[in-house]
Amino acid sequence: MPCWPNSPWPRNLSQTASGKPGAVHSTFEVSDRLVVHPNRVGRCCQANANLSPLSLSFRDVEELLAQRGIDVSYETIRCWTIKFGPLIARLLKRRRQAPSPRWHLDEMVCWIGGNRLYLWRAVDDEGEVLDLVVQRRRDTEAALRLLRRLLHNQPVEPQTITTDGLALYGAALDVLDLRHLHRPGRLRENNRAENSHLPIRRRERQQQGFKSQASAQRFLTTHAAIYNTFNIQRHLISRPTLRRFRSEADAAWSAAVA
Repeated sequence: MPCWPNSPWPRNLSQTASGKPGAVHSTFEVSDRLVVHPNRVGRCCQANANLSPLSLSFRDVEELLAQRGIDVSYETIRCWTIKFGPLIARLLKRRRQAPSPRWHLDEMVCWIGGNRLYLWRAVDDEGEVLDLVVQRRRDTEAALRLLRRLLHNQPVEPQTITTDGLALYGAALDVLDLRHLHRPGRLRENNRAENSHLPIRRRERQQQGFKSQASAQRFLTTHAAIYNTFNIQRHLISRPTLRRFRSEADAAWSAAVA
């Protein structure tokens, strides 16, 4: 992790200025030329975390933090996202209830660094993102990798697996002896997976495309956990239920970033 000279970013949040873990001091050593008070680091991280669920660029967050009296660069915010994003995503995922056992699988094309790659995604029948993986190929082995990740990481066994008409899904399910769960999509049967690509496309346009396969995988995994937390489908529920779901989502987010 690079530590920029003009950034209030500590090299190690568990290590104090004296270099001794666990000791309490009034300052963090950030670089050879800058020492930052821990209260400022805490305010910066908390403010950045509160803005993370919104669809904002790093420069947008920089401007909003400046209005709150926190002067940091967008490059510092990018470092925070890389450092704390996966951790927050894991904490949010632990707090989620078990998803539906009815899975929908689909793949989409992404141009990353001038190369044609495929984003393989799985959602349940309520739109919750189960898992995703960015791969270079669109074949049976790629489908197998996604299915094995799902079976290993999900707390429920699938009841049905709906896909589009690609034969490679059937071949992958044959390898896992799950062909009896397969529901090849017809017409609108896999619209749940198709529609779940839309938030990804919006973020892809805002970021002017992903820069590398690794950064795309890291960002989309973090984005999925945040999306699951705040995707409360307001068009399907009453206003009192919406307020309750919002409060629960805000409480889960506050606990994850605390």
